[in-house]
Amino acid sequence: MSKKKAFALRVNEDMMKAIEKWAADEFRSTNGQIEWMLNEVLKKEGRLPKKK
Repeated sequence: MSKKKAFALRVNEDMMKAIEKWAADEFRSTNGQIEWMLNEVLKKEGRLPKKK
């Protein structure tokens, strides 16, 4: 598994509430939901780096 890098992310309150609700609906942590969302978009757009 690749290493994870921590960083600060600022989002508006309404967006954060929506992400938190979606995460709860999917039984994920908020952080896990954001990571999943980013991964899905990167896959959809063909932007994920090739695996070694």
